[in-house]
Amino acid sequence: MITLQYISHYELSGLDLDGKMKRILRSVKDDRIVLVDGRLHPHEEVELISRTMEQIDKKFSGIEICSVESQKKSNELLFVRLRRSVANFLLGKSDGLTIIGPASIVKEIKKDPYKIELFMKSSSQRRRTKGM
Repeated sequence: MITLQYISHYELSGLDLDGKMKRILRSVKDDRIVLVDGRLHPHEEVELISRTMEQIDKKFSGIEICSVESQKKSNELLFVRLRRSVANFLLGKSDGLTIIGPASIVKEIKKDPYKIELFMKSSSQRRRTKGM
């Protein structure tokens, strides 16, 4: 069974970098695909990948990660865009979504401007990967 776990921006905003990394990795190591509200900052993504590399072993083969920005409408009023930008700046939030999944489950994540495709490994592929 595949489990998706949504982590809100509010939940992560109260944590320091170490707390965020532990919270995300704990869920991913429990074979959950994590959907994080908002994009992780580039330095947070680097730290997550670095910590993941340190924890790779026979049971945990790493992560697949993808961050996407929300589509901004080109015909959106300047006032609406400005208001959203100021609110996100004050809240420390970036529009978008980050998807993080265990490499033992997620085969590939593809993105383009209009969609995200998450390809999963079949159960037989997962058994072979975990048995390595």
